[in-house]
Amino acid sequence: MAEFDAYLMVDWSAANRPRTGADSIWYCLLEADRQEVRNVATRAAAWRRLGGLLRERAARGMRVLAGFDFPLGYPAGFARALGLRGAPPWRAAWEEIARLIDDREDNRNNRFAAAAEFNRRISGRAFPFWGCPRGAVSDTLAMTRPGGYGGELAEYRLADRAAPGAQPVWKLCYAGSAGGQALTGIPRVLALRDDPVLATVARVWPFETGLCLPSRREALIVFAEVYPSLTPLPPGATPCKDAAQVRALAGRFARAGAEGWLKRLFEPPLEAADRARVIEAEGWILGAPSGIFPCGRRSFLAVAGARGFR
Repeated sequence: MAEFDAYLMVDWSAANRPRTGADSIWYCLLEADRQEVRNVATRAAAWRRLGGLLRERAARGMRVLAGFDFPLGYPAGFARALGLRGAPPWRAAWEEIARLIDDREDNRNNRFAAAAEFNRRISGRAFPFWGCPRGAVSDTLAMTRPGGYGGELAEYRLADRAAPGAQPVWKLCYAGSAGGQALTGIPRVLALRDDPVLATVARVWPFETGLCLPSRREALIVFAEVYPSLTPLPPGATPCKDAAQVRALAGRFARAGAEGWLKRLFEPPLEAADRARVIEAEGWILGAPSGIFPCGRRSFLAVAGARGFR
C-alpha cells in the first residue's frame, strides 16, 4: 500500500491584498486519478478550500501529505524568550502567533505590528525580527538586519542550514521573506490541525510524530514543511514558477512514495541533541538534508530533472 493516497502542496503568500499570479497562493492536489492546480487570491479563501479538500479525503479514509512552503518552527529558545510556558515550545509559539496575528478576508494583516511586539518582549529593540516597509519602522522593528544573533537565539534553524538558500524565519519582508509567510501561515495551519473534523486524524511532522513517518492508523493527515528549491522544475514548466513548483513538489513526493523511499525523507540522520531541538521547537524541512536522498544532491537533481517528476 502506498504511504499516501494524495499529495497536497501549497505555495504560500504574505501579500497585503488579494493577489493572483506570481507571488500569490498556489496549490497542487495530486491523486491517483487526478491533478488539481489552483491559484487562490487570499489566505482566508485558501484556508477554506484546503480545509474542504482535507475533510473530504479524511471522511473517505484517504491519507494526505499536506506540505506548506514556509517555516513551521523557530530557532530553539523563541518560546522561552517570549515567556511562554505550559505547552511544547513549537505549540506555544504557534498559539501565541495565532493570538496576535489579525489576518483579514481581504489579506490585510498586522504581521509587522505583531513582529514589533515580539521584538519588544524578547529584546526591547529591533531584534530578532526585521524587514518592513518604511511606514512600519519603530523602536522595535527595523528595515535592515540587526546584529546579535547567536546568543539565546540563532539566526537560522538547523533545517535552514541543511537547505541551500533557505532564508531566516526572522526576515519579514523583501525577496525570500520566510518570516512574513510564517507569521501569516502558521495560524492557518494551526486552524487546520485543530479543525473539529481533522483534530483526531491530523498530526504535524515532526513535532507530533517524531522524526519518522507515522502509520496510517496514527495519522491520516500529515502536515509538513517543504522547500520548493530542493526540487528541480521540469523542462517546459508552466510560465508561472509558483504553479510549476507545487506541481513538481507533489510529483516528487508521489514518485518517492511509489518507488519506496518516501519514508526515508521523514528520517533525517541527526544527532540526539539536534533531534530533540528539531522535535520540540524548530521543525524540519521534508527532504533536507540532501544526503538522505537515494543519491547525492547533484545526482539527485539530475535524475529528478531527467524524469520530470510530473
